[in-house]
Amino acid sequence: MVEAAYIWYASIIIPVLVGLAALAARKPGKWAAYLSALTLAIPIYIIIYSWIQTSPRDPIIDSIAIDLTQYKIGKFMLLVDGLSLPIVIGISLVTTLVSLYSLKYMVTRIEEMRSEGENPPGLGTYYFLFNLFAVSMLGMALSTNLIEFYLFLEISLVASFLLIAYYGYGDRRKISLLYFIWTHVAGALFIAGVLYYGIKAGTFDVVRVSITGTIGYVAPAVQTIGQAAKIAAAAIIIGLLIKMAVFGVHMWLPYAHAEAPTPVSALLSPNLIGIAGYALARFGIALFPSIMESLQDYFILLALLTIVYGGLVALRQTDLKRFLAYSSVSQMGYLLLGIATLTTYGIGGAMLHYLTHAIGKAVLFMVAGVFITELHGLRDITKMGGLARKYPLIAAAALLGFMHLVGIPPTMGLWSELLITIGLVKAVPLTTMNNVILVTMALLIAYGVSAGYSFITMKRVFYGQLKKPDIPEEVPDGFKQTVIVMAVLGVVFFLIISLILIPLQSSSELLVRSALGMG
Repeated sequence: MVEAAYIWYASIIIPVLVGLAALAARKPGKWAAYLSALTLAIPIYIIIYSWIQTSPRDPIIDSIAIDLTQYKIGKFMLLVDGLSLPIVIGISLVTTLVSLYSLKYMVTRIEEMRSEGENPPGLGTYYFLFNLFAVSMLGMALSTNLIEFYLFLEISLVASFLLIAYYGYGDRRKISLLYFIWTHVAGALFIAGVLYYGIKAGTFDVVRVSITGTIGYVAPAVQTIGQAAKIAAAAIIIGLLIKMAVFGVHMWLPYAHAEAPTPVSALLSPNLIGIAGYALARFGIALFPSIMESLQDYFILLALLTIVYGGLVALRQTDLKRFLAYSSVSQMGYLLLGIATLTTYGIGGAMLHYLTHAIGKAVLFMVAGVFITELHGLRDITKMGGLARKYPLIAAAALLGFMHLVGIPPTMGLWSELLITIGLVKAVPLTTMNNVILVTMALLIAYGVSAGYSFITMKRVFYGQLKKPDIPEEVPDGFKQTVIVMAVLGVVFFLIISLILIPLQSSSELLVRSALGMG
Protein backbone atom coordinates (compact mmCIF):
# COMPACT_ATOMS: atom_id res chain seq x y z
CA MET A 1 0.00 0.00 0.00
CA VAL A 2 1.12 3.53 -0.79
CA GLU A 3 -0.30 5.92 1.78
CA ALA A 4 0.18 9.69 1.92
CA ALA A 5 -1.77 12.64 3.18
CA TYR A 6 -3.71 14.85 0.80
CA ILE A 7 -2.39 13.34 -2.45
CA TRP A 8 -5.81 12.66 -3.96
CA TYR A 9 -7.45 15.64 -2.27
CA ALA A 10 -4.74 17.80 -3.85
CA SER A 11 -5.49 16.34 -7.28
CA ILE A 12 -9.10 17.50 -6.88
CA ILE A 13 -8.69 20.82 -5.07
CA ILE A 14 -5.72 22.36 -6.92
CA PRO A 15 -7.31 22.28 -10.43
CA VAL A 16 -10.45 23.88 -8.98
CA LEU A 17 -8.31 26.67 -7.50
CA VAL A 18 -6.71 27.19 -10.92
CA GLY A 19 -10.19 27.38 -12.42
CA LEU A 20 -11.26 29.95 -9.83
CA ALA A 21 -8.15 32.01 -10.62
CA ALA A 22 -9.04 31.90 -14.32
CA LEU A 23 -12.61 32.91 -13.49
CA ALA A 24 -11.41 35.88 -11.45
CA ALA A 25 -8.79 37.01 -13.96
CA ARG A 26 -9.67 39.82 -16.34
CA LYS A 27 -7.97 38.23 -19.34
CA PRO A 28 -7.08 34.59 -18.78
CA GLY A 29 -4.97 33.20 -21.57
CA LYS A 30 -2.23 30.64 -22.03
CA TRP A 31 -1.44 30.51 -18.34
CA ALA A 32 -4.95 29.19 -17.58
CA ALA A 33 -4.55 26.39 -20.13
CA TYR A 34 -1.02 25.49 -19.03
CA LEU A 35 -1.78 25.55 -15.30
CA SER A 36 -4.94 23.53 -15.83
CA ALA A 37 -2.97 20.92 -17.77
CA LEU A 38 -0.19 20.86 -15.18
CA THR A 39 -2.59 20.31 -12.27
CA LEU A 40 -4.98 17.92 -14.03
CA ALA A 41 -1.95 15.69 -14.64
CA ILE A 42 -1.31 15.29 -10.87
CA PRO A 43 -2.82 11.75 -10.82
CA ILE A 44 -0.41 10.72 -13.58
CA TYR A 45 2.54 12.00 -11.53
CA ILE A 46 1.33 10.06 -8.47
CA ILE A 47 0.83 6.84 -10.41
CA ILE A 48 4.23 7.03 -12.13
CA TYR A 49 5.91 7.71 -8.78
CA SER A 50 4.15 4.70 -7.22
CA TRP A 51 5.21 2.48 -10.11
CA ILE A 52 8.83 3.52 -9.54
CA GLN A 53 8.77 3.24 -5.74
CA THR A 54 6.55 0.23 -5.03
CA SER A 55 4.94 -2.84 -6.53
CA PRO A 56 2.33 -2.05 -9.21
CA ARG A 57 -0.12 -4.19 -7.24
CA ASP A 58 -0.18 -1.78 -4.31
CA PRO A 59 -3.23 0.48 -3.98
CA ILE A 60 -2.61 4.20 -3.49
CA ILE A 61 -4.69 5.46 -0.58
CA ASP A 62 -5.11 8.98 0.75
CA SER A 63 -4.60 8.76 4.49
CA ILE A 64 -7.19 11.46 5.12
CA ALA A 65 -10.71 10.07 5.53
CA ILE A 66 -13.94 11.88 6.37
CA ASP A 67 -15.59 9.68 8.99
CA LEU A 68 -19.39 10.01 8.93
CA THR A 69 -20.04 6.64 10.53
CA GLN A 70 -21.98 8.21 13.42
CA TYR A 71 -24.50 9.49 10.88
CA LYS A 72 -24.77 6.01 9.30
CA ILE A 73 -23.17 7.28 6.09
CA GLY A 74 -19.79 5.63 6.41
CA LYS A 75 -16.37 6.96 5.45
CA PHE A 76 -15.45 9.13 2.51
CA MET A 77 -12.10 7.86 1.29
CA LEU A 78 -10.11 8.39 -1.90
CA LEU A 79 -8.07 5.56 -3.34
CA VAL A 80 -6.76 4.03 -6.53
CA ASP A 81 -6.47 0.27 -6.86
CA GLY A 82 -6.10 -1.90 -9.92
CA LEU A 83 -9.80 -1.65 -10.83
CA SER A 84 -9.86 2.14 -10.86
CA LEU A 85 -6.31 2.57 -12.22
CA PRO A 86 -7.31 2.59 -15.94
CA ILE A 87 -10.18 4.97 -15.16
CA VAL A 88 -7.97 7.46 -13.31
CA ILE A 89 -5.28 7.33 -16.01
CA GLY A 90 -7.89 7.86 -18.73
CA ILE A 91 -9.49 10.84 -17.00
CA SER A 92 -6.20 12.51 -16.11
CA LEU A 93 -4.59 11.95 -19.50
CA VAL A 94 -7.55 13.13 -21.57
CA THR A 95 -8.39 16.18 -19.43
CA THR A 96 -4.73 17.26 -19.36
CA LEU A 97 -4.28 17.24 -23.13
CA VAL A 98 -7.76 18.53 -23.91
CA SER A 99 -7.20 21.51 -21.61
CA LEU A 100 -4.27 22.51 -23.85
CA TYR A 101 -6.24 21.76 -26.99
CA SER A 102 -9.11 23.90 -25.67
CA LEU A 103 -7.17 27.17 -25.75
CA LYS A 104 -7.18 27.69 -29.52
CA TYR A 105 -10.54 26.00 -29.99
CA MET A 106 -12.46 27.98 -27.37
CA VAL A 107 -10.94 31.33 -28.36
CA THR A 108 -12.21 30.64 -31.88
CA ARG A 109 -15.60 29.45 -30.62
CA ILE A 110 -16.16 32.46 -28.35
CA GLU A 111 -15.19 34.87 -31.13
CA GLU A 112 -17.52 33.03 -33.51
CA MET A 113 -20.42 33.33 -31.07
CA ARG A 114 -19.77 37.02 -30.51
CA SER A 115 -19.69 37.64 -34.27
CA GLU A 116 -23.17 36.12 -34.39
CA GLY A 117 -24.43 38.67 -31.88
CA GLU A 118 -24.27 36.47 -28.79
CA ASN A 119 -22.48 37.22 -25.55
CA PRO A 120 -21.08 33.97 -24.17
CA PRO A 121 -19.05 33.82 -20.94
CA GLY A 122 -15.33 34.26 -21.49
CA LEU A 123 -12.40 31.89 -21.37
CA GLY A 124 -12.11 32.14 -17.58
CA THR A 125 -15.60 30.72 -17.10
CA TYR A 126 -14.82 27.94 -19.55
CA TYR A 127 -11.67 26.84 -17.70
CA PHE A 128 -13.41 27.01 -14.34
CA LEU A 129 -16.24 24.76 -15.55
CA PHE A 130 -13.83 22.53 -17.47
CA ASN A 131 -11.64 21.92 -14.42
CA LEU A 132 -14.67 21.38 -12.23
CA PHE A 133 -15.99 18.84 -14.72
CA ALA A 134 -12.61 17.10 -14.91
CA VAL A 135 -12.06 16.75 -11.16
CA SER A 136 -15.65 15.61 -10.56
CA MET A 137 -15.05 12.65 -12.87
CA LEU A 138 -11.79 11.95 -11.06
CA GLY A 139 -13.63 12.08 -7.75
CA MET A 140 -16.09 9.43 -8.91
CA ALA A 141 -13.23 7.13 -9.87
CA LEU A 142 -11.58 7.63 -6.47
CA SER A 143 -14.73 7.18 -4.36
CA THR A 144 -15.33 4.25 -2.02
CA ASN A 145 -18.75 5.33 -0.76
CA LEU A 146 -22.03 5.59 -2.66
CA ILE A 147 -22.97 9.05 -1.35
CA GLU A 148 -19.45 10.28 -2.06
CA PHE A 149 -19.74 8.97 -5.63
CA TYR A 150 -23.13 10.64 -6.09
CA LEU A 151 -21.89 14.04 -4.91
CA PHE A 152 -19.16 14.02 -7.53
CA LEU A 153 -21.66 12.75 -10.12
CA GLU A 154 -23.95 15.74 -9.52
CA ILE A 155 -21.07 18.18 -9.86
CA SER A 156 -20.09 16.60 -13.18
CA LEU A 157 -23.64 16.85 -14.51
CA VAL A 158 -24.06 20.52 -13.58
CA ALA A 159 -20.64 21.52 -14.95
CA SER A 160 -21.14 19.65 -18.24
CA PHE A 161 -24.68 21.04 -18.61
CA LEU A 162 -23.39 24.61 -18.28
CA LEU A 163 -20.56 23.97 -20.74
CA ILE A 164 -23.07 22.80 -23.36
CA ALA A 165 -25.56 25.58 -22.59
CA TYR A 166 -22.92 28.34 -22.77
CA TYR A 167 -20.72 27.19 -25.65
CA GLY A 168 -22.59 24.52 -27.61
CA TYR A 169 -23.80 24.53 -31.21
CA GLY A 170 -27.26 24.48 -32.79
CA ASP A 171 -30.16 24.92 -30.39
CA ARG A 172 -27.76 24.52 -27.49
CA ARG A 173 -30.20 25.58 -24.75
CA LYS A 174 -32.78 23.00 -25.79
CA ILE A 175 -30.14 20.32 -26.22
CA SER A 176 -28.45 21.11 -22.90
CA LEU A 177 -31.87 20.89 -21.21
CA LEU A 178 -32.48 17.51 -22.87
CA TYR A 179 -29.09 16.36 -21.61
CA PHE A 180 -29.83 17.73 -18.14
CA ILE A 181 -33.20 15.96 -17.90
CA TRP A 182 -31.95 12.57 -19.10
CA THR A 183 -28.85 12.57 -16.95
CA HIS A 184 -30.78 13.67 -13.89
CA VAL A 185 -33.40 11.00 -14.43
CA ALA A 186 -30.46 8.57 -14.34
CA GLY A 187 -29.05 10.32 -11.29
CA ALA A 188 -32.42 10.32 -9.51
CA LEU A 189 -32.85 6.58 -10.06
CA PHE A 190 -29.31 5.95 -8.87
CA ILE A 191 -29.63 7.99 -5.67
CA ALA A 192 -33.09 6.54 -4.93
CA GLY A 193 -31.62 3.05 -5.03
CA VAL A 194 -28.58 4.17 -3.03
CA LEU A 195 -30.72 5.74 -0.29
CA TYR A 196 -33.00 2.72 -0.12
CA TYR A 197 -30.01 0.43 0.28
CA GLY A 198 -27.98 2.65 2.61
CA ILE A 199 -30.77 3.46 5.05
CA LYS A 200 -31.62 -0.21 5.44
CA ALA A 201 -27.98 -1.36 5.57
CA GLY A 202 -26.87 1.40 7.96
CA THR A 203 -23.96 2.47 5.76
CA PHE A 204 -23.21 3.65 2.24
CA ASP A 205 -19.69 2.22 2.19
CA VAL A 206 -18.87 -0.33 -0.49
CA VAL A 207 -15.06 -0.46 -0.46
CA ARG A 208 -13.35 -0.72 2.91
CA VAL A 209 -9.72 -0.34 3.90
CA SER A 210 -8.32 -2.24 6.89
CA ILE A 211 -5.76 -0.83 9.32
CA THR A 212 -3.06 -2.66 7.38
CA GLY A 213 -4.22 -1.10 4.12
CA THR A 214 -5.93 -4.18 2.70
CA ILE A 215 -8.80 -3.46 0.32
CA GLY A 216 -12.10 -5.29 0.93
CA TYR A 217 -15.83 -5.05 0.19
CA VAL A 218 -18.93 -4.95 2.36
CA ALA A 219 -21.19 -7.99 2.41
CA PRO A 220 -23.60 -8.34 -0.55
CA ALA A 221 -26.88 -6.50 -0.06
CA VAL A 222 -28.94 -9.69 0.01
CA GLN A 223 -27.11 -10.68 3.21
CA THR A 224 -27.69 -7.31 4.90
CA ILE A 225 -31.13 -6.14 3.71
CA GLY A 226 -32.68 -9.32 2.30
CA GLN A 227 -35.17 -9.13 -0.56
CA ALA A 228 -35.16 -5.32 -0.41
CA ALA A 229 -31.88 -5.59 -2.33
CA LYS A 230 -33.89 -6.23 -5.50
CA ILE A 231 -35.55 -2.82 -5.31
CA ALA A 232 -32.26 -1.02 -4.64
CA ALA A 233 -30.52 -2.96 -7.40
CA ALA A 234 -33.23 -2.17 -9.96
CA ALA A 235 -32.98 1.59 -9.39
CA ILE A 236 -29.17 1.69 -9.27
CA ILE A 237 -28.62 -0.54 -12.30
CA ILE A 238 -31.21 1.19 -14.50
CA GLY A 239 -29.77 4.60 -13.56
CA LEU A 240 -26.28 3.48 -14.51
CA LEU A 241 -27.44 1.93 -17.80
CA ILE A 242 -29.04 5.25 -18.77
CA LYS A 243 -25.78 7.02 -17.97
CA MET A 244 -23.93 4.48 -20.13
CA ALA A 245 -26.37 5.20 -22.99
CA VAL A 246 -26.87 1.54 -23.85
CA PHE A 247 -29.43 0.50 -26.46
CA GLY A 248 -32.94 1.64 -25.56
CA VAL A 249 -31.85 4.52 -23.31
CA HIS A 250 -29.24 6.02 -25.64
CA MET A 251 -31.37 8.69 -27.34
CA TRP A 252 -29.99 11.65 -25.40
CA LEU A 253 -26.32 11.01 -26.18
CA PRO A 254 -26.07 11.84 -29.92
CA TYR A 255 -27.73 15.22 -29.44
CA ALA A 256 -25.71 16.31 -26.41
CA HIS A 257 -22.33 15.02 -27.52
CA ALA A 258 -22.69 16.18 -31.12
CA GLU A 259 -23.66 19.74 -30.21
CA ALA A 260 -21.35 20.25 -27.23
CA PRO A 261 -18.17 22.25 -27.93
CA THR A 262 -15.69 19.69 -29.22
CA PRO A 263 -13.28 19.75 -26.23
CA VAL A 264 -16.27 19.00 -23.99
CA SER A 265 -17.38 16.20 -26.35
CA ALA A 266 -13.88 14.74 -25.94
CA LEU A 267 -14.63 14.41 -22.20
CA LEU A 268 -18.32 13.55 -22.31
CA SER A 269 -18.15 10.68 -24.75
CA PRO A 270 -15.13 8.66 -23.70
CA ASN A 271 -14.85 9.65 -20.04
CA LEU A 272 -18.17 10.51 -18.42
CA ILE A 273 -20.43 7.82 -19.86
CA GLY A 274 -17.82 5.14 -19.24
CA ILE A 275 -17.72 5.93 -15.52
CA ALA A 276 -21.20 4.45 -15.25
CA GLY A 277 -19.73 1.16 -16.45
CA TYR A 278 -17.01 1.41 -13.83
CA ALA A 279 -19.67 2.03 -11.15
CA LEU A 280 -21.67 -0.96 -12.37
CA ALA A 281 -18.59 -3.13 -11.84
CA ARG A 282 -17.34 -1.56 -8.61
CA PHE A 283 -20.69 -1.13 -6.85
CA GLY A 284 -23.16 -3.27 -8.80
CA ILE A 285 -21.20 -6.51 -8.68
CA ALA A 286 -20.00 -5.94 -5.10
CA LEU A 287 -23.46 -5.24 -3.70
CA PHE A 288 -25.76 -7.29 -5.95
CA PRO A 289 -23.78 -10.31 -7.20
CA SER A 290 -26.71 -12.76 -7.21
CA ILE A 291 -28.93 -10.27 -9.05
CA MET A 292 -26.20 -9.57 -11.60
CA GLU A 293 -25.83 -13.33 -12.10
CA SER A 294 -29.57 -13.75 -12.65
CA LEU A 295 -29.50 -10.98 -15.29
CA GLN A 296 -26.28 -12.11 -16.94
CA ASP A 297 -27.82 -13.47 -20.14
CA TYR A 298 -29.91 -10.32 -20.61
CA PHE A 299 -26.89 -8.09 -20.06
CA ILE A 300 -24.82 -10.02 -22.59
CA LEU A 301 -27.61 -9.78 -25.16
CA LEU A 302 -28.10 -6.06 -24.43
CA ALA A 303 -24.35 -5.48 -24.76
CA LEU A 304 -24.13 -7.19 -28.14
CA LEU A 305 -27.23 -5.36 -29.35
CA THR A 306 -25.70 -2.05 -28.25
CA ILE A 307 -22.43 -2.77 -30.09
CA VAL A 308 -24.18 -3.68 -33.34
CA TYR A 309 -26.95 -1.08 -33.23
CA GLY A 310 -24.63 1.80 -32.32
CA GLY A 311 -22.19 0.79 -35.05
CA LEU A 312 -24.82 0.42 -37.79
CA VAL A 313 -26.45 3.75 -36.96
CA ALA A 314 -23.01 5.40 -36.85
CA LEU A 315 -22.45 4.23 -40.43
CA ARG A 316 -25.54 6.15 -41.55
CA GLN A 317 -24.38 9.48 -40.13
CA THR A 318 -23.11 12.28 -42.33
CA ASP A 319 -22.24 14.60 -39.43
CA LEU A 320 -18.80 13.62 -38.11
CA LYS A 321 -19.57 14.43 -34.47
CA ARG A 322 -22.87 12.52 -34.55
CA PHE A 323 -20.96 9.62 -36.06
CA LEU A 324 -18.53 9.73 -33.13
CA ALA A 325 -21.42 9.96 -30.66
CA TYR A 326 -23.10 6.83 -32.05
CA SER A 327 -19.78 5.01 -32.11
CA SER A 328 -19.56 5.78 -28.39
CA VAL A 329 -22.90 4.05 -27.91
CA SER A 330 -21.38 1.03 -29.68
CA GLN A 331 -18.24 1.15 -27.55
CA MET A 332 -20.27 1.21 -24.33
CA GLY A 333 -21.56 -2.19 -25.42
CA TYR A 334 -18.02 -3.55 -25.02
CA LEU A 335 -17.85 -2.25 -21.46
CA LEU A 336 -21.20 -3.80 -20.61
CA LEU A 337 -20.21 -7.08 -22.29
CA GLY A 338 -17.05 -7.40 -20.20
CA ILE A 339 -18.87 -6.57 -16.97
CA ALA A 340 -21.73 -8.95 -17.80
CA THR A 341 -19.35 -11.92 -17.98
CA LEU A 342 -18.77 -11.59 -14.22
CA THR A 343 -15.29 -13.01 -14.72
CA THR A 344 -11.88 -11.67 -13.80
CA TYR A 345 -10.92 -11.44 -17.47
CA GLY A 346 -14.13 -9.76 -18.60
CA ILE A 347 -14.26 -7.18 -15.82
CA GLY A 348 -10.57 -6.39 -16.26
CA GLY A 349 -11.08 -6.09 -20.01
CA ALA A 350 -14.00 -3.71 -19.51
CA MET A 351 -11.97 -1.43 -17.25
CA LEU A 352 -9.08 -1.52 -19.70
CA HIS A 353 -11.48 -0.73 -22.54
CA TYR A 354 -12.43 2.43 -20.67
CA LEU A 355 -8.86 3.65 -21.11
CA THR A 356 -8.74 2.36 -24.69
CA HIS A 357 -11.92 4.22 -25.61
CA ALA A 358 -10.84 7.35 -23.72
CA ILE A 359 -7.66 7.67 -25.75
CA GLY A 360 -9.07 6.62 -29.12
CA LYS A 361 -12.24 8.67 -28.99
CA ALA A 362 -10.50 11.75 -27.56
CA VAL A 363 -8.14 11.67 -30.56
CA LEU A 364 -11.07 11.43 -32.98
CA PHE A 365 -13.07 14.24 -31.36
CA MET A 366 -9.96 16.44 -31.37
CA VAL A 367 -9.51 15.68 -35.09
CA ALA A 368 -13.15 16.66 -35.68
CA GLY A 369 -12.45 19.92 -33.84
CA VAL A 370 -9.55 20.68 -36.18
CA PHE A 371 -11.93 20.50 -39.15
CA ILE A 372 -14.55 22.64 -37.41
CA THR A 373 -12.14 25.45 -36.58
CA GLU A 374 -9.80 25.32 -39.57
CA LEU A 375 -12.29 24.45 -42.34
CA HIS A 376 -15.06 26.89 -41.42
CA GLY A 377 -17.25 24.56 -39.41
CA LEU A 378 -16.89 21.52 -41.66
CA ARG A 379 -18.66 18.52 -40.12
CA ASP A 380 -20.36 16.95 -43.14
CA ILE A 381 -18.56 13.72 -44.03
CA THR A 382 -19.93 13.83 -47.58
CA LYS A 383 -18.01 17.07 -48.14
CA MET A 384 -14.76 15.59 -46.87
CA GLY A 385 -12.34 13.32 -48.68
CA GLY A 386 -8.66 13.33 -49.53
CA LEU A 387 -7.79 15.27 -46.37
CA ALA A 388 -4.78 13.04 -45.70
CA ARG A 389 -2.99 14.89 -48.52
CA LYS A 390 -3.28 18.17 -46.66
CA TYR A 391 -3.10 16.87 -43.10
CA PRO A 392 -0.97 13.68 -43.10
CA LEU A 393 -0.10 13.80 -39.38
CA ILE A 394 -3.73 14.40 -38.39
CA ALA A 395 -4.74 11.48 -40.64
CA ALA A 396 -2.15 9.25 -38.96
CA ALA A 397 -3.46 10.22 -35.52
CA ALA A 398 -7.05 9.54 -36.62
CA LEU A 399 -6.01 6.11 -37.91
CA LEU A 400 -4.53 5.27 -34.51
CA GLY A 401 -7.75 6.50 -32.89
CA PHE A 402 -9.84 4.15 -35.02
CA MET A 403 -7.38 1.32 -34.39
CA HIS A 404 -8.00 1.74 -30.66
CA LEU A 405 -11.72 1.22 -31.20
CA VAL A 406 -11.23 -1.81 -33.43
CA GLY A 407 -8.50 -3.47 -31.35
CA ILE A 408 -5.59 -3.53 -33.79
CA PRO A 409 -1.98 -3.45 -32.52
CA PRO A 410 -0.08 -1.44 -31.55
CA THR A 411 -3.07 0.04 -29.70
CA MET A 412 -4.60 -0.89 -26.35
CA GLY A 413 -7.81 -2.05 -27.96
CA LEU A 414 -6.07 -5.36 -28.70
CA TRP A 415 -5.62 -6.09 -24.99
CA SER A 416 -9.05 -4.91 -23.83
CA GLU A 417 -10.99 -6.78 -26.53
CA LEU A 418 -8.87 -9.90 -26.01
CA LEU A 419 -9.70 -9.93 -22.28
CA ILE A 420 -13.40 -9.28 -22.94
CA THR A 421 -13.46 -12.15 -25.45
CA ILE A 422 -11.79 -14.53 -22.98
CA GLY A 423 -14.26 -13.43 -20.32
CA LEU A 424 -17.22 -14.13 -22.61
CA VAL A 425 -15.87 -17.58 -23.52
CA LYS A 426 -15.49 -18.38 -19.81
CA ALA A 427 -18.97 -17.06 -18.98
CA VAL A 428 -20.87 -18.90 -21.73
CA PRO A 429 -20.49 -22.68 -21.49
CA LEU A 430 -19.17 -23.91 -24.83
CA THR A 431 -20.34 -27.45 -24.20
CA THR A 432 -22.50 -27.67 -27.31
CA MET A 433 -21.85 -26.83 -30.94
CA ASN A 434 -24.80 -24.43 -30.89
CA ASN A 435 -23.18 -22.35 -28.16
CA VAL A 436 -19.85 -22.36 -30.01
CA ILE A 437 -21.53 -21.14 -33.19
CA LEU A 438 -23.60 -18.49 -31.39
CA VAL A 439 -20.64 -17.01 -29.50
CA THR A 440 -18.42 -17.07 -32.58
CA MET A 441 -21.05 -15.41 -34.78
CA ALA A 442 -21.87 -12.80 -32.15
CA LEU A 443 -18.22 -11.81 -31.75
CA LEU A 444 -17.58 -11.78 -35.51
CA ILE A 445 -20.59 -9.53 -36.09
CA ALA A 446 -19.70 -7.20 -33.20
CA TYR A 447 -16.06 -6.82 -34.15
CA GLY A 448 -16.93 -6.68 -37.84
CA VAL A 449 -19.35 -3.80 -37.32
CA SER A 450 -16.75 -1.88 -35.31
CA ALA A 451 -14.13 -2.37 -38.00
CA GLY A 452 -16.64 -1.47 -40.69
CA TYR A 453 -17.77 1.89 -39.34
CA SER A 454 -14.22 2.80 -38.33
CA PHE A 455 -12.38 2.18 -41.58
CA ILE A 456 -15.21 3.13 -43.92
CA THR A 457 -15.32 6.53 -42.20
CA MET A 458 -11.53 6.78 -42.26
CA LYS A 459 -11.65 6.25 -46.03
CA ARG A 460 -14.51 8.72 -46.56
CA VAL A 461 -12.78 11.48 -44.60
CA PHE A 462 -9.10 11.12 -45.48
CA TYR A 463 -8.79 9.26 -48.77
CA GLY A 464 -10.19 9.47 -52.26
CA GLN A 465 -10.66 12.70 -54.21
CA LEU A 466 -9.81 15.96 -52.45
CA LYS A 467 -13.16 17.73 -52.36
CA LYS A 468 -11.94 20.98 -50.77
CA PRO A 469 -8.68 21.94 -52.48
CA ASP A 470 -8.63 25.49 -51.07
CA ILE A 471 -7.96 24.54 -47.46
CA PRO A 472 -5.09 25.67 -45.20
CA GLU A 473 -1.91 23.63 -45.51
CA GLU A 474 -0.90 23.81 -41.85
CA VAL A 475 -2.72 22.85 -38.68
CA PRO A 476 -1.98 25.18 -35.71
CA ASP A 477 0.63 23.72 -33.36
CA GLY A 478 -1.76 23.82 -30.41
CA PHE A 479 -3.99 21.35 -32.23
CA LYS A 480 -1.40 19.24 -34.00
CA GLN A 481 0.82 18.64 -30.99
CA THR A 482 -1.95 17.62 -28.59
CA VAL A 483 -3.63 15.30 -31.09
CA ILE A 484 -0.36 13.56 -31.97
CA VAL A 485 0.76 13.26 -28.34
CA MET A 486 -2.58 11.69 -27.39
CA ALA A 487 -2.33 9.16 -30.25
CA VAL A 488 1.30 8.30 -29.46
CA LEU A 489 0.60 7.82 -25.76
CA GLY A 490 -1.95 5.19 -26.73
CA VAL A 491 0.87 3.24 -28.36
CA VAL A 492 3.10 3.76 -25.32
CA PHE A 493 0.46 2.26 -23.03
CA PHE A 494 0.20 -0.71 -25.41
CA LEU A 495 3.91 -1.36 -24.81
CA ILE A 496 3.83 -0.95 -21.00
CA ILE A 497 0.50 -2.68 -20.52
CA SER A 498 1.84 -4.99 -17.78
CA LEU A 499 2.04 -2.02 -15.39
CA ILE A 500 -1.74 -1.74 -15.68
CA LEU A 501 -2.65 -5.40 -16.15
CA ILE A 502 -0.88 -6.67 -13.02
CA PRO A 503 -2.87 -4.56 -10.51
CA LEU A 504 -6.01 -4.78 -12.66
CA GLN A 505 -5.98 -8.56 -12.56
CA SER A 506 -5.39 -8.57 -8.80
CA SER A 507 -8.27 -6.18 -8.08
CA SER A 508 -10.64 -7.92 -10.51
CA GLU A 509 -9.93 -11.24 -8.81
CA LEU A 510 -10.63 -9.67 -5.42
CA LEU A 511 -13.96 -8.27 -6.61
CA VAL A 512 -15.09 -11.56 -8.18
CA ARG A 513 -13.93 -13.59 -5.20
CA SER A 514 -15.54 -11.27 -2.64
CA ALA A 515 -18.87 -10.95 -4.45
CA LEU A 516 -19.27 -14.30 -6.19
CA GLY A 517 -16.98 -16.55 -4.18
CA MET A 518 -14.86 -17.33 -7.24
CA GLY A 519 -11.26 -16.60 -8.20
